[in-house]
Amino acid sequence: MEKLNRITQNPDVMGGKACVRGMRVTVGMIVGQIGAGYSVDAILADYPYLEYEDVMQALRYAAWRAEEREVILASL
Repeated sequence: MEKLNRITQNPDVMGGKACVRGMRVTVGMIVGQIGAGYSVDAILADYPYLEYEDVMQALRYAAWRAEEREVILASL
């Protein structure tokens, strides 16, 4: 997987949720906006401190997380 250098996690920022470049903008917020029908251009207009690549990496991160699966290991 390509390095997602714009996605950060810090327990002191938004409770440790995945954020964009340490800002208080979560991946979930961006994905939610896309899911609600907003275009990338509309998101960038509403949040002028975001860049196109921020949105693209947020979407790639969310897709990667959606493909993860947890495997429960037997306890001994």
